[in-house]
Amino acid sequence: MVRQVLIAITFLVFLSSCSTFKPLNFTSNKQVSTSLVPGTTQPTKFIEEIAVTPKGSTDKTAIKPEVKPTAATKGLDKVETPALKQESDEIARILASRHAVVEDASSVQLKYAVLLNTEVEALPTKTLLESVDEWYGVRYRTGGNTKTGVDCSGFTVAVYATAFGLAIPRVSREQYRTSRKISTTELQEGDLVFFNTNGRGVSHVGIYLGNNKFIHASVSRGVMVNDLYEPYYLKRYIGAGRMDGKEIVTAKN
Repeated sequence: MVRQVLIAITFLVFLSSCSTFKPLNFTSNKQVSTSLVPGTTQPTKFIEEIAVTPKGSTDKTAIKPEVKPTAATKGLDKVETPALKQESDEIARILASRHAVVEDASSVQLKYAVLLNTEVEALPTKTLLESVDEWYGVRYRTGGNTKTGVDCSGFTVAVYATAFGLAIPRVSREQYRTSRKISTTELQEGDLVFFNTNGRGVSHVGIYLGNNKFIHASVSRGVMVNDLYEPYYLKRYIGAGRMDGKEIVTAKN
Protein backbone atom coordinates (compact mmCIF):
# COMPACT_ATOMS: atom_id res chain seq x y z
CA MET A 1 0.00 0.00 0.00
CA VAL A 2 2.75 2.40 0.99
CA ARG A 3 4.51 1.49 -2.23
CA GLN A 4 1.52 2.43 -4.33
CA VAL A 5 1.19 5.82 -2.64
CA LEU A 6 4.85 6.57 -3.32
CA ILE A 7 4.45 5.68 -6.98
CA ALA A 8 1.43 7.99 -7.27
CA ILE A 9 3.27 10.90 -5.63
CA THR A 10 6.27 10.37 -7.89
CA PHE A 11 4.02 10.46 -11.00
CA LEU A 12 2.32 13.70 -9.90
CA VAL A 13 5.68 15.40 -9.34
CA PHE A 14 6.77 14.33 -12.83
CA LEU A 15 3.63 15.78 -14.42
CA SER A 16 3.98 19.11 -12.61
CA SER A 17 7.43 19.61 -14.07
CA CYS A 18 6.37 18.91 -17.74
CA SER A 19 6.25 21.94 -20.11
CA THR A 20 3.31 20.45 -21.94
CA PHE A 21 0.98 21.82 -19.27
CA LYS A 22 2.49 25.31 -19.17
CA PRO A 23 0.12 28.10 -20.32
CA LEU A 24 0.35 28.81 -24.04
CA ASN A 25 1.96 32.18 -24.85
CA PHE A 26 0.22 33.93 -27.91
CA THR A 27 2.04 37.20 -27.56
CA SER A 28 4.33 38.45 -30.29
CA ASN A 29 6.90 41.16 -30.70
CA LYS A 30 4.22 43.60 -31.96
CA GLN A 31 1.93 45.27 -29.47
CA VAL A 32 -1.76 45.36 -30.17
CA SER A 33 -3.82 48.37 -29.18
CA THR A 34 -7.54 48.30 -28.78
CA SER A 35 -10.34 50.81 -28.90
CA LEU A 36 -14.04 50.51 -28.53
CA VAL A 37 -16.34 50.90 -31.53
CA PRO A 38 -19.10 53.43 -30.72
CA GLY A 39 -22.34 51.71 -29.73
CA THR A 40 -20.62 48.35 -29.11
CA THR A 41 -18.55 46.67 -26.49
CA GLN A 42 -16.23 45.01 -28.96
CA PRO A 43 -12.84 46.66 -29.23
CA THR A 44 -11.35 47.51 -32.63
CA LYS A 45 -7.75 46.46 -32.92
CA PHE A 46 -5.12 48.52 -34.78
CA ILE A 47 -1.81 47.05 -35.70
CA GLU A 48 1.13 49.37 -35.30
CA GLU A 49 3.14 50.52 -38.32
CA ILE A 50 0.03 50.53 -40.59
CA ALA A 51 -1.09 54.04 -41.60
CA VAL A 52 -4.71 54.66 -42.64
CA THR A 53 -5.30 57.80 -44.73
CA PRO A 54 -8.65 59.44 -44.01
CA LYS A 55 -11.02 59.77 -46.98
CA GLY A 56 -10.84 63.17 -48.67
CA SER A 57 -7.29 63.94 -47.58
CA THR A 58 -4.77 64.95 -50.24
CA ASP A 59 -1.20 63.83 -50.43
CA LYS A 60 0.69 66.82 -51.79
CA THR A 61 3.67 64.65 -52.60
CA ALA A 62 1.67 62.39 -54.94
CA ILE A 63 2.93 62.25 -58.51
CA LYS A 64 0.55 63.94 -60.94
CA PRO A 65 -0.35 61.94 -64.07
CA GLU A 66 1.09 63.18 -67.35
CA VAL A 67 -1.54 64.90 -69.51
CA LYS A 68 -1.02 64.26 -73.21
CA PRO A 69 -2.32 66.80 -75.76
CA THR A 70 -5.52 65.83 -77.53
CA ALA A 71 -6.99 66.88 -80.88
CA ALA A 72 -8.99 69.55 -79.07
CA THR A 73 -5.93 71.07 -77.40
CA LYS A 74 -3.50 70.81 -80.29
CA GLY A 75 -2.74 74.16 -81.91
CA LEU A 76 -3.65 76.21 -78.83
CA ASP A 77 -0.01 76.92 -78.22
CA LYS A 78 0.72 77.61 -81.90
CA VAL A 79 3.13 80.43 -82.39
CA GLU A 80 2.50 82.78 -85.31
CA THR A 81 5.18 82.21 -87.92
CA PRO A 82 6.51 84.87 -90.30
CA ALA A 83 4.62 83.19 -93.17
CA LEU A 84 1.33 83.32 -91.26
CA LYS A 85 1.93 86.92 -90.30
CA GLN A 86 2.66 87.83 -93.91
CA GLU A 87 -0.55 86.12 -95.06
CA SER A 88 -2.53 87.90 -92.35
CA ASP A 89 -1.06 91.26 -93.35
CA GLU A 90 -1.90 90.59 -97.00
CA ILE A 91 -5.53 89.78 -96.16
CA ALA A 92 -5.76 92.96 -94.08
CA ARG A 93 -4.29 94.96 -96.96
CA ILE A 94 -6.81 93.53 -99.45
CA LEU A 95 -9.73 94.23 -97.12
CA ALA A 96 -8.50 97.78 -96.54
CA SER A 97 -8.11 98.27 -100.28
CA ARG A 98 -11.64 97.04 -100.97
CA HIS A 99 -12.98 99.28 -98.24
CA ALA A 100 -11.19 102.24 -99.81
CA VAL A 101 -12.58 101.39 -103.28
CA VAL A 102 -16.14 101.24 -101.97
CA GLU A 103 -15.70 104.51 -100.07
CA ASP A 104 -14.36 106.24 -103.19
CA ALA A 105 -17.00 104.77 -105.53
CA SER A 106 -19.21 107.23 -107.36
CA SER A 107 -22.99 107.02 -107.38
CA VAL A 108 -22.83 105.61 -110.94
CA GLN A 109 -20.48 102.82 -109.85
CA LEU A 110 -22.67 101.96 -106.87
CA LYS A 111 -25.70 101.91 -109.15
CA TYR A 112 -24.12 99.46 -111.60
CA ALA A 113 -22.69 97.31 -108.83
CA VAL A 114 -26.32 96.64 -107.92
CA LEU A 115 -27.52 96.27 -111.53
CA LEU A 116 -24.70 93.87 -112.40
CA ASN A 117 -24.84 92.10 -109.03
CA THR A 118 -21.09 92.37 -108.57
CA GLU A 119 -18.44 94.03 -106.43
CA VAL A 120 -17.43 97.63 -107.09
CA GLU A 121 -13.85 96.59 -107.87
CA ALA A 122 -15.14 94.15 -110.54
CA LEU A 123 -17.06 96.82 -112.46
CA PRO A 124 -16.15 98.02 -115.96
CA THR A 125 -14.16 101.24 -116.26
CA LYS A 126 -15.79 104.37 -114.95
CA THR A 127 -15.67 105.92 -118.44
CA LEU A 128 -17.76 103.12 -119.97
CA LEU A 129 -20.23 103.16 -117.08
CA GLU A 130 -20.74 106.91 -117.34
CA SER A 131 -21.14 106.66 -121.12
CA VAL A 132 -23.90 104.04 -120.94
CA ASP A 133 -25.54 105.68 -117.95
CA GLU A 134 -26.15 108.87 -119.98
CA TRP A 135 -28.67 106.81 -121.91
CA TYR A 136 -30.05 104.67 -119.10
CA GLY A 137 -33.87 104.81 -119.11
CA VAL A 138 -34.17 106.55 -122.51
CA ARG A 139 -37.22 105.15 -124.30
CA TYR A 140 -36.98 103.06 -127.44
CA ARG A 141 -37.69 104.60 -130.85
CA THR A 142 -36.99 102.93 -134.18
CA GLY A 143 -34.28 104.84 -136.03
CA GLY A 144 -33.74 107.13 -133.05
CA ASN A 145 -30.32 108.32 -131.89
CA THR A 146 -31.12 111.06 -129.37
CA LYS A 147 -32.06 111.25 -125.69
CA THR A 148 -35.70 111.59 -126.67
CA GLY A 149 -35.65 108.12 -128.22
CA VAL A 150 -33.05 105.64 -129.43
CA ASP A 151 -32.95 102.18 -130.98
CA CYS A 152 -30.47 99.39 -130.18
CA SER A 153 -27.85 100.17 -132.84
CA GLY A 154 -28.20 103.92 -132.35
CA PHE A 155 -27.38 103.36 -128.66
CA THR A 156 -24.24 101.27 -129.39
CA VAL A 157 -23.02 103.85 -131.96
CA ALA A 158 -23.36 106.68 -129.40
CA VAL A 159 -21.62 104.78 -126.59
CA TYR A 160 -18.73 103.64 -128.82
CA ALA A 161 -18.13 107.22 -129.95
CA THR A 162 -18.12 108.54 -126.36
CA ALA A 163 -16.35 105.73 -124.48
CA PHE A 164 -13.95 104.47 -127.17
CA GLY A 165 -13.72 107.29 -129.68
CA LEU A 166 -14.61 104.73 -132.33
CA ALA A 167 -17.10 105.02 -135.19
CA ILE A 168 -19.00 101.80 -135.92
CA PRO A 169 -21.68 100.97 -138.54
CA ARG A 170 -25.17 102.32 -137.80
CA VAL A 171 -27.10 99.06 -138.30
CA SER A 172 -26.82 96.03 -135.99
CA ARG A 173 -26.40 93.62 -138.93
CA GLU A 174 -23.39 95.57 -140.18
CA GLN A 175 -21.96 95.81 -136.69
CA TYR A 176 -22.09 92.02 -136.51
CA ARG A 177 -20.47 91.64 -139.95
CA THR A 178 -17.54 94.00 -139.24
CA SER A 179 -16.82 92.76 -135.69
CA ARG A 180 -14.36 89.98 -134.91
CA LYS A 181 -16.33 86.98 -133.68
CA ILE A 182 -15.48 85.74 -130.19
CA SER A 183 -16.87 83.01 -127.94
CA THR A 184 -19.09 83.82 -124.99
CA THR A 185 -16.32 82.76 -122.62
CA GLU A 186 -14.07 85.48 -124.09
CA LEU A 187 -16.49 88.34 -123.48
CA GLN A 188 -15.00 91.50 -122.01
CA GLU A 189 -16.53 94.80 -121.03
CA GLY A 190 -17.55 96.81 -124.08
CA ASP A 191 -17.91 93.84 -126.46
CA LEU A 192 -21.07 93.60 -128.58
CA VAL A 193 -23.69 90.86 -128.15
CA PHE A 194 -26.12 90.07 -130.98
CA PHE A 195 -29.63 88.58 -131.07
CA ASN A 196 -32.19 87.37 -133.59
CA THR A 197 -35.48 88.83 -132.36
CA ASN A 198 -37.49 88.76 -135.59
CA GLY A 199 -36.51 85.40 -137.04
CA ARG A 200 -34.56 86.94 -139.93
CA GLY A 201 -31.02 87.00 -138.59
CA VAL A 202 -29.24 89.69 -136.58
CA SER A 203 -31.80 92.28 -135.54
CA HIS A 204 -30.72 93.40 -132.06
CA VAL A 205 -27.46 94.41 -130.37
CA GLY A 206 -26.26 95.32 -126.87
CA ILE A 207 -23.05 96.13 -124.99
CA TYR A 208 -21.57 93.61 -122.56
CA LEU A 209 -20.76 94.96 -119.07
CA GLY A 210 -19.66 91.85 -117.16
CA ASN A 211 -21.07 89.12 -114.94
CA ASN A 212 -23.25 87.92 -117.87
CA LYS A 213 -25.02 91.30 -117.95
CA PHE A 214 -25.45 93.60 -120.98
CA ILE A 215 -27.06 96.96 -121.56
CA HIS A 216 -29.25 97.68 -124.59
CA ALA A 217 -32.23 99.65 -125.88
CA SER A 218 -35.12 97.23 -125.42
CA VAL A 219 -38.32 97.78 -127.36
CA SER A 220 -40.52 97.46 -124.27
CA ARG A 221 -38.61 99.37 -121.61
CA GLY A 222 -35.93 101.44 -123.34
CA VAL A 223 -32.26 101.39 -122.31
CA MET A 224 -31.81 98.87 -119.49
CA VAL A 225 -29.63 96.04 -118.17
CA ASN A 226 -30.50 92.36 -118.72
CA ASP A 227 -28.85 88.96 -118.25
CA LEU A 228 -27.66 86.89 -121.21
CA TYR A 229 -29.07 83.79 -119.54
CA GLU A 230 -32.62 85.08 -119.22
CA PRO A 231 -34.75 82.63 -121.23
CA TYR A 232 -35.88 85.24 -123.79
CA TYR A 233 -32.36 86.41 -124.67
CA LEU A 234 -30.70 83.00 -124.32
CA LYS A 235 -33.08 81.56 -126.89
CA ARG A 236 -32.39 84.40 -129.35
CA TYR A 237 -28.67 84.83 -128.75
CA ILE A 238 -26.54 84.61 -131.91
CA GLY A 239 -23.05 85.43 -130.72
CA ALA A 240 -20.56 88.09 -129.64
CA GLY A 241 -18.24 90.39 -131.57
CA ARG A 242 -15.29 92.62 -130.72
CA MET A 243 -14.40 95.77 -132.58
CA ASP A 244 -10.65 95.83 -133.13
CA GLY A 245 -9.07 99.07 -132.00
CA LYS A 246 -11.63 99.45 -129.22
CA GLU A 247 -9.85 101.23 -126.39
CA ILE A 248 -11.19 103.33 -123.57
CA VAL A 249 -10.67 107.03 -124.19
CA THR A 250 -9.53 109.47 -121.50
CA ALA A 251 -11.52 108.78 -118.35
CA LYS A 252 -13.99 111.34 -117.12
CA ASN A 253 -13.49 112.88 -113.70
